[in-house]
Amino acid sequence: MNDIFSIKEAIHKIEHFCAYQERCHEEVAQKLRSMKMDSEEIDSIMVHLISDNFLNEERFACSFARGKHRIKHWGKIRIVNELKSKKITQTLINIALKEISPEEYATTFHTLAERHWESIRERNLLKKRKKFCDYMLRRGFESNLVFEKVKELEHSKEE
Repeated sequence: MNDIFSIKEAIHKIEHFCAYQERCHEEVAQKLRSMKMDSEEIDSIMVHLISDNFLNEERFACSFARGKHRIKHWGKIRIVNELKSKKITQTLINIALKEISPEEYATTFHTLAERHWESIRERNLLKKRKKFCDYMLRRGFESNLVFEKVKELEHSKEE
């Protein structure tokens, strides 16, 4: 495979890359750098992609937040951290989080929490609590929600 691409070839290839799934600017720039493009060429290609609507950070952020919540059941904290790692601005992150309705978020949280609580086969209550909290926090749910839920699940078990 040839390692050196003309601008036209690079544009064609990167248009397909962007059309396949939503991309953030950072991913596209990284891909162009891996194609051995210099910074001026990268800038001109990025301008082309944005003007032809192949690249849109707001659209990416919203799609990312919706997908990660609905498919991978991530909480808001994890989504925010992942978007920040992709160099998405705080303004766009706030817009993206509005894509997840409070009702949908609560439903996902409670369903996931109850399913995971039941799946933990630990007899020691302290260890079970720790495993549950670690899992839910790793998923990116807020600590106050997790700790309230663990108390609720422990009390429902006692009755």
